[in-house]
Amino acid sequence: MPGMTISITILLSLFGLGVAYLYMRQVMSVPLDLGLEGEQKSRLKFIHGAIAQGAMAFLKQEYKFLAIFMLVFAAIIAVLIDDNHTPDTREGLYTAVAFLFGGIISIASGYIGMKIATQGNARTTVSARNDISDAYKVALNSGAVMGFALVSLAVLGLVLVYVAMKAWVPADLPNYVLMEIIAGFGLGGSTIALFARVGGGIFTKAADVGADLVGKVEKGIPEDDPRNPAVIADNVGDNVGDVAGMGADLFGSCAESTCAAMVISAVVFAGNIDALLYPIMISAVGIPISLITLMCVSVKKEEDVAPALMKLLVISSVLMAISMYFVTGMMIPAEFVLRDVTYTSMGIYWCFFSGLVAGLAVGLLTGYYTSDKYSPVQEVAKSCETGAATNIIYGLALGYKSTVLPYIAIAIAIFVSWALGGMYGVAIGSLGMLGTLAIALTIDAYGPVADNAGGIAEMAGLDKEVRRRTDILDSAGNTTAAIGKGFAIGAAILTSLALFAAFLTSADALMKEQRGDSYDLLGSINLLDPIVFVSLFLGAVLPFLFTAMTMKSVGKAAFDMIEEVRRQFNTIPGIMEGTGEPDYAQCVAISTKAALREMIAPGVLIMGTPLVVGFLFGVPAVAGILAGSLVTGGVLAIASSNSGGAWDNAKKYVEAGNLGGKGSEVHKAAVVGDTVGDPLKDTSGPSLNILIKLSAILSLVFAPFFVQYGGVLMGG
Repeated sequence: MPGMTISITILLSLFGLGVAYLYMRQVMSVPLDLGLEGEQKSRLKFIHGAIAQGAMAFLKQEYKFLAIFMLVFAAIIAVLIDDNHTPDTREGLYTAVAFLFGGIISIASGYIGMKIATQGNARTTVSARNDISDAYKVALNSGAVMGFALVSLAVLGLVLVYVAMKAWVPADLPNYVLMEIIAGFGLGGSTIALFARVGGGIFTKAADVGADLVGKVEKGIPEDDPRNPAVIADNVGDNVGDVAGMGADLFGSCAESTCAAMVISAVVFAGNIDALLYPIMISAVGIPISLITLMCVSVKKEEDVAPALMKLLVISSVLMAISMYFVTGMMIPAEFVLRDVTYTSMGIYWCFFSGLVAGLAVGLLTGYYTSDKYSPVQEVAKSCETGAATNIIYGLALGYKSTVLPYIAIAIAIFVSWALGGMYGVAIGSLGMLGTLAIALTIDAYGPVADNAGGIAEMAGLDKEVRRRTDILDSAGNTTAAIGKGFAIGAAILTSLALFAAFLTSADALMKEQRGDSYDLLGSINLLDPIVFVSLFLGAVLPFLFTAMTMKSVGKAAFDMIEEVRRQFNTIPGIMEGTGEPDYAQCVAISTKAALREMIAPGVLIMGTPLVVGFLFGVPAVAGILAGSLVTGGVLAIASSNSGGAWDNAKKYVEAGNLGGKGSEVHKAAVVGDTVGDPLKDTSGPSLNILIKLSAILSLVFAPFFVQYGGVLMGG
């Protein structure tokens, strides 16, 4: 029933978009002022408008740059890729169209998430004047718009690009070539994610570091104090980095994992459309499951907030596991053969289940290592008693240690998936980790909305009770944001491995046509081959170079911001007394300019390395680069993200009144650690997701080019 499968996925994606629209209406139905009067009303509207305008201004500038880049790179794809299957047609033209379509869908997802986040933040603030239940509902509904819209657009985009390419591509092309073309969709989404993550991360951390070091450390004023010139830029950064950036990142993971599974399944299920579209159905089924989950959980009192967010993750995972048992049995043949090994449909289900459990485990472990409710972060906070140096030492140690258990969970999922489904099983395992993506994105986007709500309450001068309630929402959001980052990294690792397997599968099929059916690429890649071994080394250092570049970029941007904030404090009369008006717009402009300038070099590094290595040294060298960067990139990403998250929550633990509280020497040491950790947890760590995924899908899309023209220094 191929037509029915396509129809069901389209209907589920449209249903998800409808759900996103209804949640948007619920958010927008809350009046922006909601009972406020006089100075507080005008102040809140001004702050809300400044944050929204700053966020949209950044997106507008970023998208102008991306539009030019996407068109140029689409032309490169069209020129370089040609499988020679049909003499009169260049497959690269179709791939370029899919690439642009994926980029457009990713941009649309980021725009929707940004738009609703900047509308939901102030409405969460004013709702907190009533009670915490209302504020929680507005913040979560804002996140739900992002979650449902993004997953629905990803599913709809994948189905539409499949249907379109099936109709347009010459019928005599092998099925796996059609899937390679569709992989261009994932490459487009991942390319947008690269610049959204890196650019957004640089923007937010430049503003955050500048606001903290000058405002909190030098001037001794509270966080989100309206006297701080960088405070609006800081709140804008929460949106461009943690909403648009995270959304583009996980959109890329969803599209890439699906494309990887479809490339591999094209070799196995060439005539079975149901089985071929099974990877898309996984994400589609997650849409109604996520809606049911949201309807099952509510918040009535303050103590319910953090447990409610965790319940959402657990309930959605359980419901997804039950649903996919039946879907897998209906869509995957009872038995099938891949590389001379027979696998079963129930084996594929357990591949999915292992990825689902691993994703939940990685998220919960991340929460353990970054929440101030547990001993690891409390130890980091206590280390501040002897100064900033010991705080940094303890934070780094926590990050390194925190990589072990998540990697064991991921390794178990890989082993189970490979044993029960081969390379296809690994791809399904990565989709299992992303099965509850709509809920994961809802919870993740909730965090920046709650964070902004607290900042707006402070800047608008609302009652302390309002700020206390938003701080409860924000505290729960900090933990879930850290869990979201861990989830994104775990998904990136499995996605990259799936893309790696798809790249080798595609290259193997192309080489068999070129060299004869007896050729075996997988058997020919030898770890002791000097080219492969050297490529592994180069791939292993790539994440460290990338991290160094992004951290230095944050440092440069933060330097500009610090100088500007100091200048305003020194030259604008009355700022500290509250009678002078800081120039917020100038700080937003500095962050925007720095982010757009500094994101180019890391982008060139990621996208250029596989292309240059493949052209000069061929497919085995690209395999070495991908394997090396995957292993070290995942470890470095988890360590960086968790160290930064631990430093952040150690600071909040002290600010809650522990170990001397705000203004103490312990607090000052904690602020320094948090400042060091900011570029790690919000720029370098999350951006490493993009490095390992983008390198892999870029190699998959350019596999025909590597096979046909690569290895010029190795004799072709």
